[in-house]
Order: sequence, then structure tokens, then C-alpha cells
Amino acid sequence: MEIKDLYELFLQHPTVTTDSRNVPEGSMFFALKGETFDGNAYAKTALEQGAAYAVIDEKEYDTEGDDRLILVDDVLTTLQQLAKYHRVHLGTTIIGITGTNGKTTTKELIATVLKKKYNVLYTQGNFNNHIGVPKTLLQLRKEHNIAVIEMGANHPGEIKTLVNIVLPDFGIITNVGKAHLLGFGSFEGVIRTKGELYDFLREIKGTAFINNDNPYLKRISQNLTLVKYGHQSQNENLLVEGKLVECTPFLKFEWKRYGTSNEIPHEADSQPMTVLTKLIGSYNLDNALAAACIGTFFQVPAQDICQALEDYTPSNNRSQLTVTKDNKLVVDAYNANPTSMKAALDNFALIPAPHKMCILGQMGELGEVSHEEHQRIVEQLKSSDMETVWLVGEEFAKTEHPDSYRLFANVEEVKSALSANKPQGRLILIKGSNSNKLVQTIDFL
Repeated sequence: MEIKDLYELFLQHPTVTTDSRNVPEGSMFFALKGETFDGNAYAKTALEQGAAYAVIDEKEYDTEGDDRLILVDDVLTTLQQLAKYHRVHLGTTIIGITGTNGKTTTKELIATVLKKKYNVLYTQGNFNNHIGVPKTLLQLRKEHNIAVIEMGANHPGEIKTLVNIVLPDFGIITNVGKAHLLGFGSFEGVIRTKGELYDFLREIKGTAFINNDNPYLKRISQNLTLVKYGHQSQNENLLVEGKLVECTPFLKFEWKRYGTSNEIPHEADSQPMTVLTKLIGSYNLDNALAAACIGTFFQVPAQDICQALEDYTPSNNRSQLTVTKDNKLVVDAYNANPTSMKAALDNFALIPAPHKMCILGQMGELGEVSHEEHQRIVEQLKSSDMETVWLVGEEFAKTEHPDSYRLFANVEEVKSALSANKPQGRLILIKGSNSNKLVQTIDFL
């Protein structure tokens, strides 16, 4: 079946599912394959549960005479092609976002700001891969004015693949840092892969929003139309400029704008505005300024931008403050890499508290530099004002660390220790790669 013919069926049945356990009535089921499952085997079940059609790529599951089964060469490729076809058909303005750290929070902030003026579709959670991106695009409807699509990668070429599905008109790379080094091969590999978004925008003469204080992004942004934000104008025509006021613990910052579009005057057209967010971490200043910049560019009123940033409440265990009856917790346990771990510890040092503790989980996908990067974190801890340090995972166990640091093999050992002797009256940082499952410790603190 040609994509244009499949698209006609999609227009009649615009709900897509890839999970045979969740099949809305009249939806289209795409039988994806995984390492431990083959969706083709569940196509018949999906139809029985109410799917209008099931897209499969294994002939043995193509029951003769059942027009509801659509046989294609490859289901994933078909899903991606359908999403691209839909995106082109609607022509919605799309902002693509990627980066090593902060892309999910920045995406949420951008969407929150833009929703003050527009009907916005944006990536839910972190469904930012080769499956999540096309599924998000297929949720686009005529009434959407703008879409904010998050794109993630852990291997070279993955951003190029995604941008050729999304076809963004605008783009933003939040930053580049040391993450997924095992897949990328090096920090330069990270830069090149994230820069694939810039490469696409360069080809289509699109526009990039850029943190003008980031030297790595500036280096790869040549010959691009740029809209800039940052901390220091340096006479480089920023659209939005901001500075940290305090972070004790919530981020409070001041910002001003230099225009309401890419026609940027030389002098600020607004007085400095102060925003008190519900975000933990001074590193979120850049994320908030990105949202203010994009909101300003799309002519969202300044006061609406401030209100949106103040009202946004983080979730998904990112930069959250959780207060229990015994302790205050800074929970940033969704993911971790050397860049974000250092930033989290730097910020934690700025928060005044008499008794500080941290529970840090090991960082994944670092390859041959894993020991070096974990040791670097330990050295940072040694020079901090941390009263109690708990380290989780074998990578931390291999480091040279003070005898006072407690080591745990996994989160189960941590939970046992907390059950036996719960800390009280502490400010506690919980940070680590998601694989450590440190969010499970919250109920024990």
C-alpha cells in the first residue's frame, strides 16, 4: 500500500497505537518489533479489541481475506513515513529541540509559554526517539498552531534521522555535554550528532534559537539564521538577556527583552522583569531564558511569559523539591551524566542548609572514560560541604574515596539502610541515571 493510500485510512482513523494492551476503538495498530517481542503476533488481538486496521510486516500473519490487515515491508519505516506525510500535509510550524541536558524541561517551558497565545502540541514525557517522535507527529491536528518536538539520541546519525521526519522550521540545541559517550565515541561525537539539527536548518534556511554563552554551539552555528539569548549581551544583539538572582532553593531570575521578533533594536524595549520559578537548580536559568526567547520571538506578551514560567511545576523527578515529614529532598533522579551531575552538585552547594546529604547513583554509557568521570565526581564531593555521602553502583565502588563515604551495590541496599536508620533534618540530593532506580528511595526519606 502506498503511503498516500494509508494516509487516507489514517484520516478516517486518526488514533495510532503500538500497544495491543491499549487499543482505542477505531484506532490503527502498528505492529512494531522489539528485542523481546514481535507486534505482528498481536495484530489479530488488536483487531479483536477494536482496532480498525493493523499494519504488519510478516506475511505469515496476513490472514487471507481480512482487509483490515495491511502488509508493508517494514512497520517502523511505514510509521515514520506516515508521520512525515502527515506533517507535510498540515504544514504546522514546528520547533525541534535536542541537547544533552535540559531538553525535556526546556521543551515543557517553551510549550507552557507558547500556550499563552497558541494551540500547542508538544512531546509528552520524553517520548523523543524513533518511535515516540512519529507517534507525536501523528497527534497533530489542523487546530494546532505550533508543535514543539523533542528529539533524543545516543548514537551518531540519530538526530539526522529524526529531523528528516520532523522537518522543523525552527530549532534549538539546549547544550552539548558528556553523555552516551559509549554510543557517540567521544564528546566531539556528541557535538556532531546534536549539530545535525543545525545542519538541517542550514539546508532549509530555517532559524535556530541559540544560547549565546555556549562556545560549542557558537562554533557549529556558522551560516545559520540565529535568534540569541544569554547572560551577557556583549553587543551581539540578544533577543533576551537574563541573570540569576538567587536559587535558595527555587530559581529566581531577572530578564529583559530587546524586541518582539528577529528585528532586534539596539536597546531593551522592556524593563527588567523578575521571575520566581518552582524549579530547583541554577542550571535551569538557561532553560527558562530559552523559553522566554522563543515566547518573545512568537510575540507572546512579556507578562504572560513571566506568568507561565512562574506557574510551571516540574515533574518526572527532574529538578523537584519534595518535602517529607523528616527531610527536604532535591530529586533529580531521572537521568545523569558527568555534565548534569557536576551542575547538580554545584547548585546544591548554593542552597543554604546546616545538614546536607547526597545519594548519588552511578552514571551509565560512559565507556572507557567511566572510571575517570566517576572519580571526577568524587573529587568534587571531597571539596564540598556535604556532611553525608552515599554512593550507589560498582562504578563508584572503583573510585578512590574517603572512608566516610558509604557504598551500596544497588537501590535495594540503600532502602534497607534507610529503613534501619532514617536520616532526619537533612537537605538531601538524589541524583543518578534512571537505571539506578533511586526514585524508590523517596518513600523511605
